[in-house]
Amino acid sequence: MSKKHNYDAIVVGGGHNGLVNGAYLAKAGLKTLILERRHLVGGAAITEELLPGFHFTTFSYALSLLRPEVIHELELTKHGFMPLLMPTSFAPGWDGEYLVLGKDHNENLREIARLSPRDADAYEQYDHDMARVCQAIKPLLDTIPPNLQSKDPEELARLAALGAYLRDLEPRVLHNAVRLLTGSAADFLDDYFESPLLKGFLASSAIIGSKLGPMSQGSGLVLLYHNIGEHDGAFGTWAFHKGGNGGFTQVLARAAEAFGAEIRLEAPVVAVTTKNGKATGVTLEDGTEFDAKVVVSALDPRRTFLELVDPRELPTDLVEDIDRFRFQGTSAKVNFALDGIPRFPALGDRWDMFRGFTNIGPSMEYLERAYDDAKYGWYSARPYIDGAVQSTIDPDMAPPGKHVMSCFIQYAPYHLRESDWDTERDRFGDTVQATLESFFPGFGDLVIHREVVTPLDIERVVGLSEGNIFAGEFLAPQMFFFRPAPGWNQYRTPIKGYYQCGSGTHPGGCVMGAPGRLASQQILGDLKK
Repeated sequence: MSKKHNYDAIVVGGGHNGLVNGAYLAKAGLKTLILERRHLVGGAAITEELLPGFHFTTFSYALSLLRPEVIHELELTKHGFMPLLMPTSFAPGWDGEYLVLGKDHNENLREIARLSPRDADAYEQYDHDMARVCQAIKPLLDTIPPNLQSKDPEELARLAALGAYLRDLEPRVLHNAVRLLTGSAADFLDDYFESPLLKGFLASSAIIGSKLGPMSQGSGLVLLYHNIGEHDGAFGTWAFHKGGNGGFTQVLARAAEAFGAEIRLEAPVVAVTTKNGKATGVTLEDGTEFDAKVVVSALDPRRTFLELVDPRELPTDLVEDIDRFRFQGTSAKVNFALDGIPRFPALGDRWDMFRGFTNIGPSMEYLERAYDDAKYGWYSARPYIDGAVQSTIDPDMAPPGKHVMSCFIQYAPYHLRESDWDTERDRFGDTVQATLESFFPGFGDLVIHREVVTPLDIERVVGLSEGNIFAGEFLAPQMFFFRPAPGWNQYRTPIKGYYQCGSGTHPGGCVMGAPGRLASQQILGDLKK
């Protein structure tokens, strides 16, 4: 039998939440080991040189909801944290129509007024209303939810405080919050705007990563979630990171190691070891064993509860809840190495609009039709595309004069009707490329290399069940109190000393770090008790 190694805490999975969690535990003085099954840390937030000189953000490609507390408390700037703010957002439409938004609010209003003077006025109100709801909901992202099943006086007091907080919100703010949390993005946006292009641009944030169309109940929640993303206190502000998201997770790794955490690569964990209902350590694929009084899974709920431990050690109702937990991944990536910048005919040789997200979704109806294909088990004939030519603001991502373009695609359902992803990979890539060609004539002539990443690839490579990028759907019954299961929303599991910190826990997915941070608070609080 292999020699055992002793630690205070072991984190299974070196994705961004695992790194954040391990860094906080090490900072608190625990002898911490982070185990990653692949040859590099980062999980879905990695950068790879798949073609000499071209660096691809293979999966996740933007800093979205990264919590400011993580940056400051883990001293990330000391370890190379370098966000690159996106100067523009570009929404090309049909027949030469377009929308280019930037950092100048007044200029944005003039740009919207080209499409609809009425919408320019409405945008002020929409921006104000959305910001107030975000401000109201934001504290919940940075708070461990109360446990609805607990009779502990402290938990009951926290639940009462939450009720009082919601009761004290202004009625209009609370009403808008309820509409977004329970309704559709289309209903909400239709109250403000008339321009199809503007509505398509805004509604795209309501479908990313979820098996929902903008007209589906529940898409309002996704819209709200993505708008809470912030940078320097400004809601809805996203950024790239120098070197892509892999550059960011390398920063996290350096921070974790600076606090004393040990990181081991190519160390796949096959089991969490237990004794008398308590976690005692982990076993690797090669038989190596590590002992620890705390084990933390940064994997998704299916792997945390049904693979790393024997489900027979868990309550039957929890196993049933995890069996019912919805993953249903619907997202893919197609990454391009390009010989130059795409050209949008209506803007001539202008290229500065590519210095952020390029939003291929010219109306809510376009997005809904793309969703129609997914509802019946097929990828979109005309997909929604969130493109990012990252080399425009980070020239080191590509050789001089060349570019990399990361394209996030909806919809690409994990379960295909009458086919499979290994069969459809190239045809899917052709569909995406043809869609880009329809907006940017000559796009195909620029393509040097194309990488197609299907939901099946996401599951195989990163370990996210069914390729769901959020480690579980953003549905109201799977959020806050209920993520990942009622009664087990506080990062604990029924096995003493065994915790969870992945995106399948509150508050959810995106590169935000909050699950890792909040789980560390729960763990350290339990250890003090």
